[in-house]
Amino acid sequence: MSKIEDKCKEKGVRLTDQRKVIAKVMSESKMTYGSKDHPDVDELHKRVSLVDKKISIATVYRTVKLLEESGIIERHDFKEGKSRYEPSTDEHHDHLIDINNGEIIEFVDKEIEELQNKIATKLGYKLVDHKLELYGSKIKK
Repeated sequence: MSKIEDKCKEKGVRLTDQRKVIAKVMSESKMTYGSKDHPDVDELHKRVSLVDKKISIATVYRTVKLLEESGIIERHDFKEGKSRYEPSTDEHHDHLIDINNGEIIEFVDKEIEELQNKIATKLGYKLVDHKLELYGSKIKK
């Protein structure tokens, strides 16, 4: 059983056979396509179709929406006009997006985390959540 399937059971989300295929493909995305993988619905549908050609793009859209609303996957809008998705995790990370090839690099930086908390405190706030997306172009050596 995939991680997403496990989370569905925990949260009481009913899994049809087609939803199970979508959940499994989504769970395996990072392992199969690399740790930087954040597929959009079209890409997810292509991958799902390799497993079961009968699953429509509408079913993928509905399932992705359900999983997002349930907090099982997270949506990211990386300035390219389409939403990308990844399984929700308890471990926080930020993203660096290459504007030339669309590569998404996940990273954690202790100094950035401390600075964000320091800024919030300085302005009279307790930081409860944040999202950091950096956009860059690879430096040619």
